[in-house]
Amino acid sequence: MIDLSSIKEHMPVVGSDGGHVGTIDHLDGQRIKLTKTDPAAGGHHHFIHVDSIASVEGGQVRLNRTTAEAKDEWATA
Repeated sequence: MIDLSSIKEHMPVVGSDGGHVGTIDHLDGQRIKLTKTDPAAGGHHHFIHVDSIASVEGGQVRLNRTTAEAKDEWATA
């Protein structure tokens, strides 16, 4: 179980392959809201469900899916 309190604003989010997915804006219930100013965001806020988190360590959030899978699944609302 991931300790959601360890997720902090401006932490980078990376895929299981180490690729950059985004930057944490804040935790929104059971979803991570990513900043829209991140270069990967295309000017939109994106959301990733906390079930996608593999670990929070070394100052970053690592997902249990690849960068491409995470971007295919992220929601914009």
